[in-house]
Amino acid sequence: MIGLVRRLLGRPAPSAPPVAGVRRARVELRGGSSRVVVCPSLGGLIVEMEMAGRQWLVPGDDTAILPLADDAAYMGAAETAGYHDCFPTTAPCTLPTWVARYGGLKLPDHGELWSRAPAFNVETDERGAHAVTTWTGRRMAYVFRRAIGIDSMGVITTAYQVENRGAEPLPFIWSPMPVFPLGPLTRLVLPAGARMRVWRSEGLDLGGERREHRWPKVRVGDRLLDLSRPAQLDRRFACKLFVDTPDGVVALEESDARLEIRFDPGVMPQVGLWIDRGGWTGPMRPATTHRLSLQPSIGAPDSLAEALGAWSAANWLQPGEVRNWSMVWRAERISRERVNR
Repeated sequence: MIGLVRRLLGRPAPSAPPVAGVRRARVELRGGSSRVVVCPSLGGLIVEMEMAGRQWLVPGDDTAILPLADDAAYMGAAETAGYHDCFPTTAPCTLPTWVARYGGLKLPDHGELWSRAPAFNVETDERGAHAVTTWTGRRMAYVFRRAIGIDSMGVITTAYQVENRGAEPLPFIWSPMPVFPLGPLTRLVLPAGARMRVWRSEGLDLGGERREHRWPKVRVGDRLLDLSRPAQLDRRFACKLFVDTPDGVVALEESDARLEIRFDPGVMPQVGLWIDRGGWTGPMRPATTHRLSLQPSIGAPDSLAEALGAWSAANWLQPGEVRNWSMVWRAERISRERVNR
C-alpha cells in the first residue's frame, strides 16, 4: 500500500497563487464506472464521487463566488457538502504554550487546507487517472499532498503524504471530511461492540466528552438507542463520535448500494463519525439539513489542542520526517433484502 501511495504522489507540482472571487474550474477523473470531480482552486474540494451508479457525496458548491479567507471560520455552505481534508486540526484551537516553536499558535476552523488554492496536477498512465494536490503550510512548516487515483475496475484510492520541513517536531491531527446525505434507508456499518467516545452532542445526552459507549448502542437516560440507522431515531440531534476500528473497514449502505472504505488501522485507529439530523442549525444549516460523515482519522478529537491534552491522541512528525497513508474506496450494488435486514 505504501508503494501505491508513493507512486500516486510522485513529486510536488510548483506552487500556485490563490484564486478568489471567480467561478471555480472543475477537473473530472474517470476509471471503470467511477467518477470523481475536484475543484482545485477551492482548497482541492472533491465536489462529486460517483461509484456503482450512485452519487455518494452531497454535491459541493463549486460555482459560488466566494473569496478564500485564510483566517475565516469554515465556509458554512460548503460545510455540509463535498469532501475536503482537515489538517493540522479540524476544530479551531490555540496550541499549548509548552509546544516547541508552535506554543500559543492559533489554528483556524477546519485547518489550513480548505482556504488555500493548492498546486494541482493530473496524470494518466497504465494505472488509470490520478491527480495530485499539494499544499504548503502557512503557520506551520509542512508540505501536505493528496493523490486521487481510479483504476480500471472503478476502485478509488485517496493517498496522502505529509512532510515536516521545520527544525522542531510538528504536532497534528488529520481528518477527511466526505459529507453524505442522511436518508431513511441510510445504514452505518462499523465494528460491532467497538469502543465509541463522545466529543460533542446536541439533542442527545450522551454523557459528556470522552464518555464511552459500544457501537452501535448509546444509552440516553433509560433508553438504549441504535445509531446504525440514524434517520430512524425519533428526535432532532447531532453528534461527533470517535469509534475504534481494529479491522480497518467501515461502510455506508444507502438504498441498493454499499460504499466501503478500507485503511490501515495501525495508522488510523479510529473513525470520526459526524451525524447531523437537524441538530446543528444556523444561517447555512437549517433544521431540515440531514448529513453525516465517516472519517478514518489520525488523532482525536477534532481539536489539536485537546488531542495534545486530555485525549492524548495527537500525532507528531519529527524534523524531516515524511509520513504516508491511504484509503481505498469500493462500491457495489446490494439486494434490497440486505438493505432491510
